[in-house]
Amino acid sequence: MIDRGDTFVQKSCVYATRADGAVLVFEGPSHETLQVPKGTVDPGETAREAAFRELAEESGVGAVSDIRQLASDCWHRRATADGDRWYVRHFFQVTIHEPRERWDHEVTGSGAEVGETFSFRWLQPERAADQRFALDLDDYLHLLPGTRTGAGEAPLDAPTPGTEAAPGHAD
Repeated sequence: MIDRGDTFVQKSCVYATRADGAVLVFEGPSHETLQVPKGTVDPGETAREAAFRELAEESGVGAVSDIRQLASDCWHRRATADGDRWYVRHFFQVTIHEPRERWDHEVTGSGAEVGETFSFRWLQPERAADQRFALDLDDYLHLLPGTRTGAGEAPLDAPTPGTEAAPGHAD
């Protein structure tokens, strides 16, 4: 339940993809599982602008094309003594043209991770189910183009048009 003492932090998350559909993921010294470029939306910045900035700061990749927003949600991060902490997450997909299969990048910018080195690699979205992602960052991989439930296709659990709503869902 949301309370007055709760904190809401705007976050931008980036699914950077290349022509074969692979998505950019990384591991870093303070991360136990896979992540995608993401970070806090700064004051006066849009979520879209933050997506571009975070991708460049965390991966070193600055040239992108075809940015589109996939989803936004409100994700419960953790309970605190003063109230719960929530992330309002905005997920974007961008296409990048990156020939390297793997690389390391030292984080730039002004956040807590500045100076850390992240190790990047490509992952095919259909193999994501075999991987552990931090902070449920894989929640919307199924919306990427070329995945089984990518753009233009209904999710596997979606009700067939003209049928009753799935249990637990309002009409």
